[in-house]
Amino acid sequence: MTAPDADATATGDPAPAGTPPERGRHRAADDDPYAVPARTYPAERSAAHVAEPASDGPPPAFPGAPLTAFAPVPEEEPDARSTQARLLDRLLGARRVRLDLRRRDRFWGWFGTIVVTLLAAATRLWHLGQPHQLVFDETYYVKDAFTLGRLGFEAQWPDEPNPAFEAGDVLTYLDKAAYVVHPPVGKWMIWLGMEAGGGATSSFAWRLASAIVGILAVFLLVRIARRLFASSTMGVAAGLLLAIDGEAIVHSRTALLDQFLMLWVLVAFGCLVLDREQARRRLAGRVAEILDAGGTVARYGPRLGFRWWRLAAGVSLGLACGTKWSGLWFVAVFGILTVLWDLTARRAAGIGRWWEDSLVVDAVPAFLTIVPTAFVVYLASWWSWFTHAGSYLRQWAAEHPGEGITWLPDPLRSFVEYHRQMWDFHTHLTSDHPYASHPLGWIVQWRPTSFFWEKQAPGTGTCPSDAADACARAVTSLGNPLLWLLAAFAIVATIWLGIRFRDWRAVAVLSGTAAGWLPWFAYAPPFDDRTIFTFYSIVFTPWVVLTLVYPMVVALERTEGRRRARAQVVAAIIAVLIVILAVSVVFYPLWTATQVPYPYWQSVMRLESWI
Repeated sequence: MTAPDADATATGDPAPAGTPPERGRHRAADDDPYAVPARTYPAERSAAHVAEPASDGPPPAFPGAPLTAFAPVPEEEPDARSTQARLLDRLLGARRVRLDLRRRDRFWGWFGTIVVTLLAAATRLWHLGQPHQLVFDETYYVKDAFTLGRLGFEAQWPDEPNPAFEAGDVLTYLDKAAYVVHPPVGKWMIWLGMEAGGGATSSFAWRLASAIVGILAVFLLVRIARRLFASSTMGVAAGLLLAIDGEAIVHSRTALLDQFLMLWVLVAFGCLVLDREQARRRLAGRVAEILDAGGTVARYGPRLGFRWWRLAAGVSLGLACGTKWSGLWFVAVFGILTVLWDLTARRAAGIGRWWEDSLVVDAVPAFLTIVPTAFVVYLASWWSWFTHAGSYLRQWAAEHPGEGITWLPDPLRSFVEYHRQMWDFHTHLTSDHPYASHPLGWIVQWRPTSFFWEKQAPGTGTCPSDAADACARAVTSLGNPLLWLLAAFAIVATIWLGIRFRDWRAVAVLSGTAAGWLPWFAYAPPFDDRTIFTFYSIVFTPWVVLTLVYPMVVALERTEGRRRARAQVVAAIIAVLIVILAVSVVFYPLWTATQVPYPYWQSVMRLESWI
C-alpha cells in the first residue's frame, strides 16, 4: 500500500507494472500486473518467522505487538479499484488525481489565483507612466514599435530624438528603415499596448503591454504550479512570490523585449505540463482497455493520438524565438523534457519495451510537432518585413545578384542575409558597459542594471523645497534580494531532492533556469567576452520562483500525518513568505521611480555592486 506522502508525484515513477518475475517484482497469484504485492518485512523479522517456535501461543492480541514464530501475517486487502484508476495513481500521483475532486481545493485554487493576480495588477499598474522618460533600452524598443505599427518596418530617427518624443512630437522619424537586431514579435506587442493605452504620446501606453504580460504571468504561474505540486496553496504561494519580485515588477513597468520572451516560454511550459497530464490520462485509459480485455503490453503500448497541447507549445516557442533568439534554448530544453516525460510514462505503465516504444511513437512526433511549428511561426512573425519593400535589406537579393544562397527565391535570400548580419552583431557585441555582468552573479542579483536614476536638490523638480535632504528616484532591475538568495540555495536542494526521490518535478522546475541562464556562460569569460546583463534573468524568473517553492512542497509532503513536524514546516514557510514580502515593501519605491529621500535610497542600496 502506498503511504500517503509517497505517491508518484513525490517519488518519481515506480517500478513498471507488468515487470516479469525474473526482474524481481512480486506478483499476485492471478498474475495481475497491478495487484498489490505481498507485504515484506525487515530481515530480522523474516529470520524469526522461520525459526523454531518458542511456544504454540496465540498471535498478538493487539496491533503492533511482537510477532511470535509462525504467527499469521495479516495480508493487504486487494485493491478493488479499476485498472484505469490504479494506472492514473501510478502515472499522475494520488495527490494530482484527488486535487480537482475536492470543492475546497477548487475554490481556494481560483480564489487565491484571483487575489495574487490583483496584487500583481496593483504593483504593476500603479503610476505606470512614471517616469515620463524613455528609460534604458526603451529608447530603442518604444520608437521601433511605434514606427513598425505605422510604417510596417522600424524606421530611423534623427539625432537626439528622445526629448521631442517624450514631449509628444512622435512623428520626427525618417522615411528610411533602421537596422534592428531582434525579431518583431515583442515590438508588435508593445505597439498593441500603445494603441490600447492612448497612443505614443503616453508613457503609460508605452508600458501597458509589459504590465499586462506581467500580470498574466502571475496568473499562469499559479495555475502551472498548482498542477506541478498538486497543491492549491503552494500554487498561490508561487504566484505571490512572482507578484512581489523586483525583477518581475520592473520589467512589467518597462517596455523591453525580455518580458515578452518570458511570457511565451512560460506559456509553452504550461502547455507541456498540460500535455503531460493529458497524455498520461490517455495512456492509462488505453492500457487499461488492453489489459481488461485480456491483452498485454509486454512489448509495445498504444499510440496516444495527436497532442494538441504540444502543438500549442510549438506555437508559443515560435513566438518566443520571434521575440528574441534566446528562445531557441527553450525549444531544445523543453523538447528534451517532454520526451523524458513520455519515456517515464510508458515505463510506469508497464510497457515492456518502453524506451523503444516511446522513441518511435512519442519522440519523433514530438520533434515533428514542436520544431517545424516553431519555425513556421517564427517565419510568419516576419510577415510585415516580407510585405513592405522598404524594410531593412528587403531588396538585398535584387541589389546583389549571384550572392548569398542563390537557389533561394529573392525574398528568402534577403531574409537569410539579414539574419547573417544579425548573427554577426550578437556574436561580436563586446562594447564596454558599466552594468555588464557575468552570469554567475545573476542568480543572486549581484550586479543589477540601473534603468533610471535621478537626484534632485530640495526645491528643484518635484523635490519639496522644505525637504530635509535631496530626493532620489530610481528604477533598478534588482530582484528581491532575499528571494533570489534563497532560490540559489534551493537550486542545490532541488537537485539533491530530485535525485534522492527520483522526482520529475525537480527536473521541471529547473528546466527553465537551465534554458534561460546556463547558455549565457558560453558568452562570458573565460569562453567569450560579450556584453550581457543581469536583467536577462527575467526570462527564467518564474522557474527561480518554482525552484524556491519546490523544497517547501517536499517538506510538506514528507511531514504529512506528523502534526508537530508539519506545523513547524508550515510556520517556517509562512515566515519566509512574510520576510520576503517585507523586503519587497522596502525595495518597491526603487523599482517604480517613486520619489524617496536620498538617505533612504542610500540605506536600501547596501551593496556597492548594486549602484
